[in-house]
Amino acid sequence: MFGYSIHKEGGASIAWVSLLLILVCLLVFLSQSGSWLLWLLLGLCFCLWLLVVSFFRIPQRTYLEAGDSSIMAPADGRVVDITEMEEPEYFKTVCTRISVFMSASNVHVNRYPVSGKVVYSCYHPGKFLVAWHEKSSVTNEHNTVVIRTVDGTDVLVRQIAGAVARRIVSYAEPEAEVKALDELGFIKFGSRVDVFFPVGTRVCVREGQKVRGGLDVLAEISI
Repeated sequence: MFGYSIHKEGGASIAWVSLLLILVCLLVFLSQSGSWLLWLLLGLCFCLWLLVVSFFRIPQRTYLEAGDSSIMAPADGRVVDITEMEEPEYFKTVCTRISVFMSASNVHVNRYPVSGKVVYSCYHPGKFLVAWHEKSSVTNEHNTVVIRTVDGTDVLVRQIAGAVARRIVSYAEPEAEVKALDELGFIKFGSRVDVFFPVGTRVCVREGQKVRGGLDVLAEISI
């Protein structure tokens, strides 16, 4: 694709769909009947191939250097919720949560929202409720990563699987030093990413706003 590359996580999925497309092509061209059903199946397989390839696209972007106080959007998508709530896994206190929903048409790579050290990383198996369901943050399959910034602020990022997305990939390693906008992981076929940070942090987005991972600022930490 012009202006895009394909993420390494897409290799196996694209290979399987490509094999299916090749098999259907053989059926079409070897069939003496030339059935319209076979041609329809070929068209559907080609559309599926394009869709799967688009899931794993990585756009060529010029990222701005994130400031030490900026919490960047970790994923492309739409801000579906901004609320203050108790975070029970790590903070165990009330935090501000911003939820970014990734549809099937969004870029699916996830990025670190801040620079710092990974102080916590934990994978949780679970259910596959629709990603916008209120309880999906704790009951769905999810992966939680906490980064401690240079000023000591902890920022939690939670990758959440949805009804379709059933594969969460995380590259986070405990004690690793990471930079904002580096790849945190990948959620195959869309889902949701939550970001938790201390109450009182200035929020820079609104519900319903579309954001781009690594380009838009979710909030600003007071230093």
